[in-house]
Amino acid sequence: MKSSKPSKQRKSLWEAPKHKKHHLFSAPLSFDLAVKYDRKSFPLRKGDKVKIMRGDYTGMEGKVHSVDRKEVKITVDGVTKEKADGSTYFAPIHPSNVRITKVDTGDKWRVQRLSVEQTEGEATEEPEKEEGEESG
Repeated sequence: MKSSKPSKQRKSLWEAPKHKKHHLFSAPLSFDLAVKYDRKSFPLRKGDKVKIMRGDYTGMEGKVHSVDRKEVKITVDGVTKEKADGSTYFAPIHPSNVRITKVDTGDKWRVQRLSVEQTEGEATEEPEKEEGEESG
């Protein structure tokens, strides 16, 4: 059983192995993509187009420039901060603060995952039976 202490929750997230941190990179899909793929969220990858929903950069859109699994942060093209010496760097953003507006379909496995989820949702629906009809 996991502890309910916030400090232990944070520690378990920080010390989680990389293959488990991958699940923290899911972001909600935009409304039209959610309807199209019959999913609410999907894991982020480099190349996805996202819109920032919370924080200092709310409303900005851009492609995911990089994904940092160790820190659980992403960087988005066009979202930069300035250092004291005048140089700029990409501002780190938590994946939960963005919404996916366009999925990068360059990976065949990723496309297959989206289509499998879509066909499974259609296959689970049973046809309605008319009155008087019995199952045999």
